[in-house]
Amino acid sequence: MTELPQGIFARSFGEGARPLLAVHCSLAHSGAWRGLAAAMEREVTLTGFDMLNHGRSPDWDGQGNYQLLNTEAGLALLQEMAASEGGQDTPVDVIGHSFGATVALRMAMARPDLVRSLTLIEPVLFAVARSDDPGLLAAIEAESLPFDQAYAAGDLERATRLFNRLWGPGHPKWPDLPESSRAAMMRAMPVIPASHATLYDDENGTLAPGALDGVTMPVQLIYGSKSPAVMAVIARGLSRRLPQALCVAMPGAGHMLPVTHPQQTAALLRRFWNGRPEAARAGGTAGGTTAENRGEEDSRQD
Repeated sequence: MTELPQGIFARSFGEGARPLLAVHCSLAHSGAWRGLAAAMEREVTLTGFDMLNHGRSPDWDGQGNYQLLNTEAGLALLQEMAASEGGQDTPVDVIGHSFGATVALRMAMARPDLVRSLTLIEPVLFAVARSDDPGLLAAIEAESLPFDQAYAAGDLERATRLFNRLWGPGHPKWPDLPESSRAAMMRAMPVIPASHATLYDDENGTLAPGALDGVTMPVQLIYGSKSPAVMAVIARGLSRRLPQALCVAMPGAGHMLPVTHPQQTAALLRRFWNGRPEAARAGGTAGGTTAENRGEEDSRQD
């Protein structure tokens, strides 16, 4: 594996024939994909990288745009994975979770020719909700106010604890986490407020008119039925804005569904890869194809 921009660390899991590039959520690292990789170890070779301020990658120096810097690293890895000995690139499946899903989407926007399929799990592009359901977004912002206040007051541990309470799996509780895990989350925390304009105001223009038109590969959006309601709004909104997208609810799952429900996530990937891409090509419209209800039934069957 060649050296990635900014000294980003990457690693692979599994020995399957199908390459899968994965981008983790905030406050985690590439190891968060171990459960999914184990569930698909004979099918895929999953390669993930640690975003800046996470895992074994270096800290972000605060220069440039955090989302775009991680996108740059992801694109370098994507290009390496897609390269073949024959000289012709082979597109790769890409998956992202939470903030990592926004990075994965930017990668697909930049190099759609290298992305075979795109799966976005709970993408936190809150600007979609600002447009589609501003009242619901205002409620989430109000709920996040204690976190904002703690961070502004310099209480990094309390801010991290509150953020984890909002978006984490709910267990183990903060005091029960190993000290190393709490320290790793606190190390990553500064990128959260630094990315506010990217996620809430769309400063990078992800939703600008025509910006998503080139994302023509099959796309699957997954959200958990127990996630904050804003996540369903974002997933549905993005599915309408993408040319060939399906929106799937995972019953009983929350925001951390690829970690808490790896077998179910693997089942949705298999179904998407084995049937949904062709269906999306046949049935996609300029406004996107939303199969939310049908997808919810499908995920229960697995």
